Amino acid sequence: MREGRWLSAVIAITAAAMAMSGCASSAPSQVVSQTSRFDRIIDLDPADTSGDVALEEVLDSRRSGRSFAGSSVSLDVLGQLLWAGQGVTDAQGHRTAPSAGARYPIELYAITADEVMRYRPNSHQVDVRSDARVLGGLAELAFGQSFVSAAPLVIAVIAEPARTAAEYGAAAEPLVDRESGHVAQNILLQATALGLSSVPVGGFDPHAIAELLALPPGQDVRYLIPVG
Repeated sequence: MREGRWLSAVIAITAAAMAMSGCASSAPSQVVSQTSRFDRIIDLDPADTSGDVALEEVLDSRRSGRSFAGSSVSLDVLGQLLWAGQGVTDAQGHRTAPSAGARYPIELYAITADEVMRYRPNSHQVDVRSDARVLGGLAELAFGQSFVSAAPLVIAVIAEPARTAAEYGAAAEPLVDRESGHVAQNILLQATALGLSSVPVGGFDPHAIAELLALPPGQDVRYLIPVG
């Protein structure tokens, strides 16, 4: 099965990366200087908190889809998807997905054909930089899954485990893994409610994608979610 081949490849790549650097989540030093490439901020429209589709209907109809129309995802739809994953829902700063100790180690990046964006949950904005390389490079780094780069939008679920480790120590890693799943499922359900196709992708080279996205050290990629 394809899943078996992906898992074998992930294990091999992760083992090699750990042997070289001690941790596949550590982006190389040259990437750190690139993180300032976010050169502008865009406000997102307020999220819709009273949709027309029942949760039960969304749960019943959610399926993984790997075929996407060529049209781009609008900014208001992007904002709704990002809010579903990590939006702030009250004055205390709680978010749409549960987080152990409310440490919120998850970052969301949105990749389109010509831009990379990073979500700012507290202000419901995105940091933006122009970059036409990233979307096209994702498929190769996802072991040749061509549909990843065929999507008009890919949401990357990024984790910074140190935020959770500050309170939970060695127990942080499994907690962050579970939280990544909560966030991904929220995005998938929101995509379904909006009539979009989406699929969670876990087969990829996390070290190489960290470089491609110019992630700072200590952050790594847990999911890619093509949407369209």
